[in-house]
Amino acid sequence: MDHLKANQSTNWHVTVVEETGSTNADLMAQGAAGAPDRTVLRANYQSAGRGRLDRAWEAPRGVNLLVSLLFRHIPERLHVLTQVVALAAASVARNVGVPVVLKWPNDILVGTEKVAGILAQASPVNAEGRIPFVVVGIGVNLGWAPPGAASLHSCGWTHEMSPDEFLAAMLPEIDRLLALDDLSMHAEYVSQLGTIGLQVKVDLPNGEHVIGRALNVEPDGRLIVLDECAITHRIDTADVVHLRPVVD
Repeated sequence: MDHLKANQSTNWHVTVVEETGSTNADLMAQGAAGAPDRTVLRANYQSAGRGRLDRAWEAPRGVNLLVSLLFRHIPERLHVLTQVVALAAASVARNVGVPVVLKWPNDILVGTEKVAGILAQASPVNAEGRIPFVVVGIGVNLGWAPPGAASLHSCGWTHEMSPDEFLAAMLPEIDRLLALDDLSMHAEYVSQLGTIGLQVKVDLPNGEHVIGRALNVEPDGRLIVLDECAITHRIDTADVVHLRPVVD
Protein backbone atom coordinates (compact mmCIF):
# COMPACT_ATOMS: atom_id res chain seq x y z
CA MET A 1 0.00 0.00 0.00
CA ASP A 2 1.34 3.42 -0.96
CA HIS A 3 0.63 6.68 0.77
CA LEU A 4 -0.66 9.50 -1.43
CA LYS A 5 2.37 11.67 -2.03
CA ALA A 6 0.32 14.48 -3.56
CA ASN A 7 -1.41 15.10 -0.22
CA GLN A 8 0.75 17.40 1.86
CA SER A 9 -1.79 18.02 4.64
CA THR A 10 -0.93 16.62 8.05
CA ASN A 11 -4.67 16.49 8.79
CA TRP A 12 -5.18 13.51 6.50
CA HIS A 13 -3.94 9.90 6.56
CA VAL A 14 -4.28 8.63 3.00
CA THR A 15 -3.68 5.10 1.75
CA VAL A 16 -4.11 3.78 -1.78
CA VAL A 17 -4.76 0.13 -2.59
CA GLU A 18 -4.82 -1.51 -5.98
CA GLU A 19 -8.06 -3.42 -5.42
CA THR A 20 -10.64 -4.09 -2.73
CA GLY A 21 -14.25 -5.08 -2.38
CA SER A 22 -15.42 -1.78 -0.92
CA THR A 23 -13.43 1.13 0.49
CA ASN A 24 -16.41 1.94 2.72
CA ALA A 25 -16.48 -1.56 4.19
CA ASP A 26 -12.71 -1.58 4.68
CA LEU A 27 -12.70 1.82 6.35
CA MET A 28 -15.61 0.90 8.62
CA ALA A 29 -13.49 -2.05 9.82
CA GLN A 30 -10.45 0.20 10.25
CA GLY A 31 -12.56 2.69 12.20
CA ALA A 32 -13.77 -0.04 14.54
CA ALA A 33 -10.11 -0.97 15.08
CA GLY A 34 -9.23 2.61 16.03
CA ALA A 35 -8.20 4.34 12.79
CA PRO A 36 -7.78 8.09 13.43
CA ASP A 37 -9.91 10.99 12.28
CA ARG A 38 -9.47 11.88 8.59
CA THR A 39 -8.25 8.44 7.58
CA VAL A 40 -8.77 8.05 3.82
CA LEU A 41 -8.76 4.91 1.68
CA ARG A 42 -8.66 5.12 -2.11
CA ALA A 43 -8.81 2.10 -4.42
CA ASN A 44 -7.91 1.81 -8.07
CA TYR A 45 -10.65 -0.81 -8.38
CA GLN A 46 -13.65 -1.84 -6.29
CA SER A 47 -15.30 -5.20 -6.91
CA ALA A 48 -18.25 -4.66 -4.55
CA GLY A 49 -18.73 -0.91 -4.30
CA ARG A 50 -22.24 0.24 -3.45
CA GLY A 51 -24.09 3.50 -3.84
CA ARG A 52 -27.26 4.88 -2.30
CA LEU A 53 -30.17 2.44 -1.99
CA ASP A 54 -27.65 -0.44 -2.32
CA ARG A 55 -26.97 0.17 -6.02
CA ALA A 56 -23.76 -1.24 -7.51
CA TRP A 57 -20.99 1.31 -8.20
CA GLU A 58 -18.18 -0.07 -10.37
CA ALA A 59 -15.69 1.48 -12.77
CA PRO A 60 -12.69 0.31 -14.84
CA ARG A 61 -9.42 0.04 -12.95
CA GLY A 62 -7.62 3.30 -12.17
CA VAL A 63 -9.91 5.55 -14.22
CA ASN A 64 -12.26 7.12 -11.66
CA LEU A 65 -12.00 8.33 -8.08
CA LEU A 66 -13.22 5.63 -5.68
CA VAL A 67 -12.52 6.74 -2.12
CA SER A 68 -13.82 6.73 1.43
CA LEU A 69 -13.07 9.20 4.24
CA LEU A 70 -13.40 8.59 7.98
CA PHE A 71 -14.51 11.38 10.33
CA ARG A 72 -14.37 11.20 14.13
CA HIS A 73 -15.37 14.81 14.79
CA ILE A 74 -19.07 14.32 14.20
CA PRO A 75 -21.34 17.34 13.69
CA GLU A 76 -24.70 17.46 15.41
CA ARG A 77 -26.34 16.75 12.05
CA LEU A 78 -24.61 13.81 10.37
CA HIS A 79 -25.74 14.78 6.85
CA VAL A 80 -23.36 17.76 6.97
CA LEU A 81 -20.47 15.37 6.33
CA THR A 82 -21.97 14.13 3.06
CA GLN A 83 -22.70 17.71 2.04
CA VAL A 84 -19.11 18.72 2.75
CA VAL A 85 -17.68 15.89 0.64
CA ALA A 86 -20.11 16.64 -2.23
CA LEU A 87 -19.31 20.36 -2.15
CA ALA A 88 -15.58 19.68 -2.17
CA ALA A 89 -15.83 17.37 -5.17
CA ALA A 90 -18.07 19.85 -7.00
CA SER A 91 -15.58 22.64 -6.37
CA VAL A 92 -12.72 20.63 -7.90
CA ALA A 93 -14.88 19.70 -10.90
CA ARG A 94 -15.69 23.34 -11.53
CA ASN A 95 -12.00 24.20 -11.29
CA VAL A 96 -11.40 21.98 -14.32
CA GLY A 97 -14.16 23.67 -16.27
CA VAL A 98 -17.14 21.36 -15.76
CA PRO A 99 -20.34 23.20 -14.71
CA VAL A 100 -21.63 20.75 -12.13
CA VAL A 101 -24.54 21.25 -9.73
CA LEU A 102 -25.67 19.30 -6.69
CA LYS A 103 -28.87 17.26 -6.70
CA TRP A 104 -30.45 16.71 -3.31
CA PRO A 105 -29.21 15.15 -1.16
CA ASN A 106 -25.66 14.76 -2.47
CA ASP A 107 -25.38 13.61 -6.09
CA ILE A 108 -23.32 15.70 -8.51
CA LEU A 109 -24.77 16.34 -11.97
CA VAL A 110 -23.94 17.93 -15.28
CA GLY A 111 -27.33 18.79 -16.71
CA THR A 112 -29.39 15.71 -15.86
CA GLU A 113 -26.47 13.26 -15.97
CA LYS A 114 -24.76 12.01 -12.82
CA VAL A 115 -20.99 12.39 -12.46
CA ALA A 116 -20.63 11.49 -8.77
CA GLY A 117 -22.49 9.83 -5.93
CA ILE A 118 -21.97 9.49 -2.21
CA LEU A 119 -22.72 6.85 0.41
CA ALA A 120 -22.26 7.56 4.15
CA GLN A 121 -22.25 4.97 6.93
CA ALA A 122 -22.23 5.63 10.66
CA SER A 123 -20.60 3.32 13.18
CA PRO A 124 -22.80 1.75 15.87
CA VAL A 125 -23.54 3.91 18.90
CA ASN A 126 -21.07 3.28 21.73
CA ALA A 127 -21.68 2.78 25.45
CA GLU A 128 -21.75 6.55 25.97
CA GLY A 129 -24.60 6.86 23.46
CA ARG A 130 -22.57 8.58 20.76
CA ILE A 131 -21.45 7.66 17.25
CA PRO A 132 -17.64 7.25 17.31
CA PHE A 133 -17.10 7.79 13.58
CA VAL A 134 -18.73 8.18 10.17
CA VAL A 135 -17.37 6.94 6.84
CA VAL A 136 -18.28 8.87 3.70
CA GLY A 137 -17.58 7.18 0.37
CA ILE A 138 -17.63 9.00 -2.96
CA GLY A 139 -17.27 7.82 -6.54
CA VAL A 140 -16.45 10.47 -9.14
CA ASN A 141 -16.54 9.67 -12.84
CA LEU A 142 -13.28 11.20 -14.03
CA GLY A 143 -12.46 9.42 -17.28
CA TRP A 144 -15.32 6.92 -17.67
CA ALA A 145 -19.05 6.75 -17.03
CA PRO A 146 -21.68 4.02 -17.40
CA PRO A 147 -24.59 4.48 -19.82
CA GLY A 148 -26.89 7.28 -18.68
CA ALA A 149 -24.19 9.02 -16.66
CA ALA A 150 -21.38 11.44 -17.49
CA SER A 151 -17.69 11.80 -16.78
CA LEU A 152 -15.65 14.96 -16.37
CA HIS A 153 -13.75 13.86 -19.48
CA SER A 154 -16.93 13.52 -21.55
CA CYS A 155 -18.05 16.95 -20.31
CA GLY A 156 -14.92 18.60 -21.69
CA TRP A 157 -12.73 19.20 -18.64
CA THR A 158 -10.04 21.81 -19.25
CA HIS A 159 -7.27 19.56 -18.01
CA GLU A 160 -7.07 15.92 -17.04
CA MET A 161 -6.80 14.93 -13.38
CA SER A 162 -5.80 11.56 -12.00
CA PRO A 163 -7.73 10.11 -9.05
CA ASP A 164 -4.81 11.05 -6.76
CA GLU A 165 -4.77 14.64 -8.03
CA PHE A 166 -8.54 15.03 -7.71
CA LEU A 167 -8.51 13.67 -4.15
CA ALA A 168 -5.57 15.87 -3.15
CA ALA A 169 -7.48 18.93 -4.39
CA MET A 170 -10.60 17.90 -2.43
CA LEU A 171 -8.96 17.53 0.98
CA PRO A 172 -8.12 21.19 1.74
CA GLU A 173 -11.60 22.16 0.51
CA ILE A 174 -13.11 19.69 3.00
CA ASP A 175 -10.98 21.28 5.73
CA ARG A 176 -12.30 24.72 4.75
CA LEU A 177 -15.93 23.62 4.75
CA LEU A 178 -15.69 21.82 8.09
CA ALA A 179 -14.33 25.02 9.65
CA LEU A 180 -17.51 26.95 8.72
CA ASP A 181 -20.22 27.63 11.27
CA ASP A 182 -23.52 25.80 10.83
CA LEU A 183 -25.33 28.72 9.20
CA SER A 184 -22.57 29.41 6.68
CA MET A 185 -22.20 25.75 5.80
CA HIS A 186 -25.93 25.35 5.20
CA ALA A 187 -26.02 28.52 3.08
CA GLU A 188 -23.14 27.26 0.91
CA TYR A 189 -24.85 23.92 0.38
CA VAL A 190 -28.18 25.47 -0.55
CA SER A 191 -26.50 27.96 -2.92
CA GLN A 192 -25.05 25.10 -4.98
CA LEU A 193 -28.13 22.89 -4.98
CA GLY A 194 -29.62 22.67 -8.46
CA THR A 195 -32.76 20.95 -7.11
CA ILE A 196 -34.28 24.08 -5.59
CA GLY A 197 -36.77 25.81 -7.87
CA LEU A 198 -37.26 22.77 -10.10
CA GLN A 199 -40.28 20.60 -10.68
CA VAL A 200 -39.25 17.25 -9.21
CA LYS A 201 -40.50 13.70 -8.88
CA VAL A 202 -39.74 12.24 -5.46
CA ASP A 203 -39.74 8.45 -5.23
CA LEU A 204 -40.27 7.51 -1.59
CA PRO A 205 -38.92 4.30 0.03
CA ASN A 206 -42.48 2.98 0.48
CA GLY A 207 -43.08 3.00 -3.29
CA GLU A 208 -45.18 6.16 -3.32
CA HIS A 209 -44.09 9.33 -5.10
CA VAL A 210 -44.60 13.08 -4.88
CA ILE A 211 -44.49 15.49 -7.80
CA GLY A 212 -44.10 19.16 -7.07
CA ARG A 213 -41.81 22.14 -6.77
CA ALA A 214 -38.65 21.87 -4.66
CA LEU A 215 -38.74 24.96 -2.44
CA ASN A 216 -35.80 24.63 -0.08
CA VAL A 217 -33.73 22.38 2.16
CA GLU A 218 -34.05 22.77 5.91
CA PRO A 219 -31.00 22.82 8.20
CA ASP A 220 -31.86 19.25 9.25
CA GLY A 221 -31.33 18.18 5.61
CA ARG A 222 -34.97 17.61 4.66
CA LEU A 223 -36.11 18.67 1.20
CA ILE A 224 -39.25 20.84 1.13
CA VAL A 225 -41.56 20.07 -1.82
CA LEU A 226 -44.87 21.78 -2.59
CA ASP A 227 -47.02 19.32 -4.54
CA GLU A 228 -49.64 19.98 -7.18
CA CYS A 229 -52.38 20.12 -4.52
CA ALA A 230 -50.49 22.83 -2.58
CA ILE A 231 -49.51 20.34 0.15
CA THR A 232 -46.04 20.79 1.62
CA HIS A 233 -43.91 17.66 2.04
CA ARG A 234 -40.74 17.43 4.10
CA ILE A 235 -38.67 14.67 2.53
CA ASP A 236 -36.21 12.76 4.67
CA THR A 237 -35.01 9.95 2.38
CA ALA A 238 -35.95 9.49 -1.28
CA ASP A 239 -34.79 9.36 -4.87
CA VAL A 240 -35.34 12.69 -6.62
CA VAL A 241 -35.64 13.21 -10.37
CA HIS A 242 -35.23 16.74 -11.77
CA LEU A 243 -38.06 17.36 -14.22
CA ARG A 244 -37.98 20.97 -15.42
CA PRO A 245 -37.71 24.55 -14.19
CA VAL A 246 -40.87 26.00 -12.69
CA VAL A 247 -42.35 28.95 -14.56
CA ASP A 248 -44.15 31.33 -12.24
